[in-house]
Amino acid sequence: MTAKPNLTLVTKPRPLPADHVERNPGMPLDLDVVRAVRVNRSAVERRAATIPTRRTVKKEWQAAWLLRAVTLIDLTTLSGDDTPGNVRRLCAKARHPLRDDISDALGVNHLDIKVGAVCVYHALVKTAVEALEGSGIPVAAVSTGFPAGLSPLEQRVDEIHASVAAGAKEIDIVITRAHVLTGNYEALYDEVRRFREACGDAHMKAILATGELATLGNVARASMVAMQAGADFIKTSTGKEGVNATLPFGVVMCRMIREYFEQTGYAVGFKPAGGIRTAKQALEYLYLMKEELGDRWLRADLFRFGASSLLTDIERQLEHFVTGRYAAAHRHPMP
Repeated sequence: MTAKPNLTLVTKPRPLPADHVERNPGMPLDLDVVRAVRVNRSAVERRAATIPTRRTVKKEWQAAWLLRAVTLIDLTTLSGDDTPGNVRRLCAKARHPLRDDISDALGVNHLDIKVGAVCVYHALVKTAVEALEGSGIPVAAVSTGFPAGLSPLEQRVDEIHASVAAGAKEIDIVITRAHVLTGNYEALYDEVRRFREACGDAHMKAILATGELATLGNVARASMVAMQAGADFIKTSTGKEGVNATLPFGVVMCRMIREYFEQTGYAVGFKPAGGIRTAKQALEYLYLMKEELGDRWLRADLFRFGASSLLTDIERQLEHFVTGRYAAAHRHPMP
């Protein structure tokens, strides 16, 4: 008999390989596991409330954590007024996320710090790929009828193929929320599996739109189904919902990642996205990852922030560290 996943149990995962993490191939849908998931909402909320208070880092340690956070950002522009020029400027910032004077003062020029990826709509993938050539920074495309995910299935699959053909190395897909809300996990699994197959070698991040799934239990079950279907990452939000990334959602999704790893031995990444704008919030999610999943989940192959303005505040905090003064936001402009 399969044990029920327990979201109040705190255990440490088995150690992961130091460098290479084998890609999650998925597995057959296990409805016994999915339907057995239960979430103690009050326990999750209490746990989430302790994350900002139990751990803190100051001075040079905080600067080091914030530098790590820069490398974990999927620098994103998903606006209706995006232009090729905007995307090229965003890519320039991705290549060179910190001002030279800050990097010099911190003594980190030799580290070649850059962001984890650049995330754009499909129409601008080619522009981003050209702008990032030679940088090693992958382009992520939001596909499958982003953000609602309600276009016909074949059209969504074709969109993935087109983004991969244009050079996207990562695909952020959106699930059909109705499958979760109606408990149709077979349909959800089949959909995500189709998307994974269409991605080919491109890594797939499954956006759950947590703010539209009604309950933490639904978030947990959707997370498990997406991983069983082969998701490389599970992601909270599109950034377009009324409620986006929150620490309670993060706790639940991390516990499901840990449960899946303990069941299968495959590590799946986590991407909080939407509303993460401050360095303080970024640190809280880093604390969450360290405590719930361990240090190995503090690398870009297993953790990303989906953000557009977060980098600006991190730069301000780093400038404060080296000068003792907070700069005006316009000193750290984003494209």
